[in-house]
Amino acid sequence: MAETKETGLRIRIRLKAYDHKVIDQSAKQIIDTAIRTGASIAGPVPLPTRRSTFTVVKSPHVYKKGGEAFEMRVHKRLIDITNATPKTIDSLQNLSLPAGVDAEIRM
Repeated sequence: MAETKETGLRIRIRLKAYDHKVIDQSAKQIIDTAIRTGASIAGPVPLPTRRSTFTVVKSPHVYKKGGEAFEMRVHKRLIDITNATPKTIDSLQNLSLPAGVDAEIRM
């Protein structure tokens, strides 16, 4: 087995958002920017969605057993950028993502 050594930096971007449409749009924006600057991309890889359910009592006095259930979902995506050039890093730093998307970048 021959090992290939990659040149350039390896960047891992982890996106989190409550809305799946917004996170997919952000991932596409990041991928288009990286491809335009000549970097190689792996992803976006959908990570497991974290679901949190909350039950709230409708009326604490009259209907004590009646409750409403609410659910909050956190969608996550992982993007790996290899062979990143300084131009790629500059363009990713200047990229404006939509509101509600948290991007965690590791090099």
